[in-house]
Amino acid sequence: MPTALWIWLPLVIVLSLRMSSCRLVGKCSLARKLYRYGVPYSELPDWLCLVEGESSFNTKAINPSNVDGSVDWGLFQINDRYWCKPADGRPSTDLCRLPCRLLLSDDIRYSIACAKYIRRQQGFSAWVAWNNRCQGVKPNVKHCFRRSYKYIG
Repeated sequence: MPTALWIWLPLVIVLSLRMSSCRLVGKCSLARKLYRYGVPYSELPDWLCLVEGESSFNTKAINPSNVDGSVDWGLFQINDRYWCKPADGRPSTDLCRLPCRLLLSDDIRYSIACAKYIRRQQGFSAWVAWNNRCQGVKPNVKHCFRRSYKYIG
């Protein structure tokens, strides 16, 4: 039993640290930011569905388990084999022309710009989560853009 504890304890500690360092973006907050950065209103449900499936709205999400050794980064899980430059020097075409660490920033404009570029190049089908989850019902964003006015009489 003590051997099992030494195996599992470091894993639990690492996972706890990972969870405590994440930043979740709210659905409506993301919808408004995407719109502000030029995403058409009609595409917002697709983007929200995609982000929910890829990162669960976590700006710090990292997926290091791709078969080819590449890593997916941030809110949109952008792959470093093609779209960003990994810090460890692994080869990348770096088509978004930015370091991957910027895709983990709470300032998501870099992630949005790169994701929009990917969308223009390959469409939403570039994302596995969009292909698997976003073909049917998508999130409604209307409530994210309603203004509430208070009557002062």
